[in-house]
Amino acid sequence: MALQDLTPQLRTRLSRMERAVGIFVGLAAALLVSGFFYYLYHTAVRKGWFLKKVPYYVYVQNASGLKPGDAVKLMGFPVGEITEVTSMPPTEWFVINQYNVFVRFLIKEPYYGYIWTDSRVKISAGDFLGNRVLEVIKGQRGAVTVVEKNGVITGILNENMSDTYDPLTKKTKGVWLKEVEESPTATEKLDQIVKSVESALPPLTNQLATLLGNGARAVSNLNNLAVIARPLATNLTVISAQLREFDGSFGRWLFSPDFNQQLELAATGANSTLASVDTNLLEVAQKLGLSLDHLADMTSNLNAQVQSNTNMLGEISAAVTHTDELMQGLKRHWLLRSAFKTKSTNQPPPRPKLGLPPGHPRP
Repeated sequence: MALQDLTPQLRTRLSRMERAVGIFVGLAAALLVSGFFYYLYHTAVRKGWFLKKVPYYVYVQNASGLKPGDAVKLMGFPVGEITEVTSMPPTEWFVINQYNVFVRFLIKEPYYGYIWTDSRVKISAGDFLGNRVLEVIKGQRGAVTVVEKNGVITGILNENMSDTYDPLTKKTKGVWLKEVEESPTATEKLDQIVKSVESALPPLTNQLATLLGNGARAVSNLNNLAVIARPLATNLTVISAQLREFDGSFGRWLFSPDFNQQLELAATGANSTLASVDTNLLEVAQKLGLSLDHLADMTSNLNAQVQSNTNMLGEISAAVTHTDELMQGLKRHWLLRSAFKTKSTNQPPPRPKLGLPPGHPRP
């Protein structure tokens, strides 16, 4: 149907619809373009396209695992990327110093301020696929490699690590970091391990074969020992069966029949001796009882005499008193005094104490 065949009302509605669709398409295109530019801006910020960069380079022995675009790390942070990996010509200087590969990389601001003349480059294994990581170790005692004034780089260190600074241009080769610590890739390390294992396997297999041979000989010796010990085990079984008998086979081994008869006679004699001792003890106990009865009678008679003679104790006491007085008198008699003299000691006699008469005033 042609547009002219439509009514004015339909043509008005159609023109309004076309205008709305055009506005929607324009807005969608504007949003798409703004999103694209937003992505570009954030990508540039993330990759540091708007930041200042300073070139550095090193010489390594092997370029395996290093390629342009790989990240460069400093203190664990990605601070730049590798821009060039090139082999060196086989001239005398490169061959003697083993400078086989030229690696150039860029460091973003402000991380190039950590790189001084004593900074080192460490190339270590990154993963098990053969990749390696280039890491810069920050300096501590050297001189700065970049001179910056008012936010503008005015010079970078000369490649001969002198005290002069060259202006930074697009043709500048960069700052040469001489100290490099290069480690092999993970695959090379695994290859070395496999080689060492292969070299160690023949002695190990020989030792294992020797060990198995010694084990076989030991088993054969044990078999022979078991054959030899079989009669001994049979004898031990017979002996244990005899020991379990009720009649006491072990006693028969230790003691002869004569010894058993003598032991029975000794036991019979001991029984008769014990019976006679029991009889004698009974008689001794009876006699001891009679003696105790006589002693009790004597003590009772003595008690009765003491009670009947009440003056006996007084007379005994007077006799003891008179005896003591007699002895004291004999001690004082001039004739017998020397007989009762006590032994002298070496101690000097005590000195008399000098004192004032009573009532005399003290000075």
